[in-house]
Amino acid sequence: MISKIIEHLLHYISLSSDEITAISESIPIQSFSKGSILLKEGEVSKHAYFNIKGCVRLYYLIDGEEKTTFFYTENQFITSIKSFTNRVPAHHFLECVEDCTLGVLSYEAEIYLLKKFPKFEYLSRILLEEELGHYQDMLSTYITTKPEDRYKKLLKLNPQLLQRIPQYQLATFLGVTPESLSRIRKRIIQ
Repeated sequence: MISKIIEHLLHYISLSSDEITAISESIPIQSFSKGSILLKEGEVSKHAYFNIKGCVRLYYLIDGEEKTTFFYTENQFITSIKSFTNRVPAHHFLECVEDCTLGVLSYEAEIYLLKKFPKFEYLSRILLEEELGHYQDMLSTYITTKPEDRYKKLLKLNPQLLQRIPQYQLATFLGVTPESLSRIRKRIIQ
């Protein structure tokens, strides 16, 4: 399974056999059951993850109500960037929406890899820039489009996600109530 991570990284940089060995030794592969909480609000993130299989969501708990802001699927890195990097408590949760197989990178292992292999600093920058671009796109879409248009975009770009996540989570992700989502879906079907 570590080969999935190596294969993904090779899209960005070349890796020597020593670097591949270090990655393999530093990132164990673990299975998590649906409903597993990877990070709770108030905890300092100790791990970053690479999603090999499954779906993880990032959500906030606001006045007792869950507000989903992101779904991570296969071949995506999962992290609470601010908490993991700055060693501060997270303001959100990371939860497995499905049974997941994840590569698990501890904070200490990341520091070790970055010190031993300076080119991983470059890789980290590239991956963070890519992630920032995704977040900017999401934020601008949320601000500049209506929920129905956001649903249509999701339907076009990531239709399989709609089959993988509960409707109430999808509704909060789109910024609507489950009832509004139901009406949006009916209009689109017609």
